[in-house]
Amino acid sequence: MDALSMLLENVHLCDTKYYNLNVSGDWSYSVTRKDTILFYLVLSGSFCINVGNSSRKAYTGDMIMIPNAYQHVCYALDHHGDGAEPLDETLRNATDHVVTIKRHGESSSRLILIECHYDKEMIRPLLSVLPSILPEHEDQPESRFEVLDVGVKLLTLESEYERMGKTAVINYWASIMMIECLRTYIESLPEATDSWLQAMKDPYLAKALAVMHDAPNQNWTIHKLAEVAGMSRSSFAQRFRDTVGMPPLTYLIDYRLRLAARYLRLQQNSISRISELVGYASDSTFSQAFKRVYGVSPKAYRQQYQGRLIA
Repeated sequence: MDALSMLLENVHLCDTKYYNLNVSGDWSYSVTRKDTILFYLVLSGSFCINVGNSSRKAYTGDMIMIPNAYQHVCYALDHHGDGAEPLDETLRNATDHVVTIKRHGESSSRLILIECHYDKEMIRPLLSVLPSILPEHEDQPESRFEVLDVGVKLLTLESEYERMGKTAVINYWASIMMIECLRTYIESLPEATDSWLQAMKDPYLAKALAVMHDAPNQNWTIHKLAEVAGMSRSSFAQRFRDTVGMPPLTYLIDYRLRLAARYLRLQQNSISRISELVGYASDSTFSQAFKRVYGVSPKAYRQQYQGRLIA
């Protein structure tokens, strides 16, 4: 399995909601969300979106991902986004997943807005290096995704019929959209970049990343990882540090503990079993390492999440 697939193996989108937005005239609105990934599918027309200090235009056939923003503003192209109307309450009260905004003017657009929640710990390193908007520029031909038509048909079918597995289907489709946006972004990264995602494209480092994510319980050493990568020990260690921003084993420990935290939140395995799953030889060693990062013991951390639903 490739490195990106392994990286996303334990990244789960959940509680996905979608809205059909019919907007016309000189419209402008804002949406405020916390710990949410958002997508826009542009069925017809065009609009402009502002996220923090970033903005871009979107046209028919575009798919846009907002990885991690507290608030964003959308508006008609001939508008400036001033006086944006908060749309949050309207979305909460939307019936049949449809929201209509009519203002003076002749322009009109049809959008699908999709919002997803996620496991913050597992996706944190990824979100930390992504731009505010994906794709970043409207002149990128990759921004028009071939999967858009399939997604629109699927969402239309799921909205018309109440069938078993509806929630799972929509969550999976959101994950597919995220993967499509991520791989397009990673593929477009220039060689000279300080993003650790560049390692996903590196023919040597990608192999090492894949095995660390595939088998975090293995007793990996720099020597073993260098062998997997097909490099000398010193060259591998330096290349990994320069690209990812940390030594290989530091990266591995970080991933092991984030994965352990997820297992603890899921409440499905004993602490001893979790210790084994993430590669620690003893419960005490695991507990000490976990407490250094999370400030509490694995047992105390698990108790904080008892009774909660985890994606």
